[in-house]
Amino acid sequence: MNTSVERLPEVLTEPADQRASRGGMSAGSIMLLIGIVAIALVFGLMLMRQGSSQPTDGPAPAFTVETFDGQTIRLADLRGKVVVVNFWASWCVPCQSEAPELEAAWQQYQDTGNVVFLGIAYADNGPRSLEFIEQYGITYPNAPDLGTRISEAYFIKGVPETFVIDQQGNVAEFIFAGITADKLSTIIDPLLTEGGAS
Repeated sequence: MNTSVERLPEVLTEPADQRASRGGMSAGSIMLLIGIVAIALVFGLMLMRQGSSQPTDGPAPAFTVETFDGQTIRLADLRGKVVVVNFWASWCVPCQSEAPELEAAWQQYQDTGNVVFLGIAYADNGPRSLEFIEQYGITYPNAPDLGTRISEAYFIKGVPETFVIDQQGNVAEFIFAGITADKLSTIIDPLLTEGGAS
């Protein structure tokens, strides 16, 4: 019977405190450090987002989106027009109340060529969104917010939220729920007048 034991490399047999004193970090220490840094980053981003609010003036955050019917819309390409961006979801009860109001306002302005409506389906990108659009007879473009990147850029806190963007690309008005066709008219009409459109 062979009782000899293979000799392990010296670095593995010396105590951990002696290895650490030589300046090297163990794999466990490196993983722990990476974990701590990742947690700190996540909390930092959460705190930063919590302190942020929806844009109520200044340049509207730019975005490009593909609508449910395959049309690509870039906010930058809509300069010179008043743009109404509505964040909604099919499961949102106030969104259901707003849908007919938004469509009525769209019907009022669509032939002017100076106003664009765009619905952004927040975290609701499947068949339910299409059913919602059909149920309420919505005819203006709507798009899914894949990865909620547009919602994050606008720091939305919930749905519905509506942003009216002027002809220069600045946020002219922010409305949290309760939008009506009449209320939209009181916001859009002065912008059209100021913008020189008829």
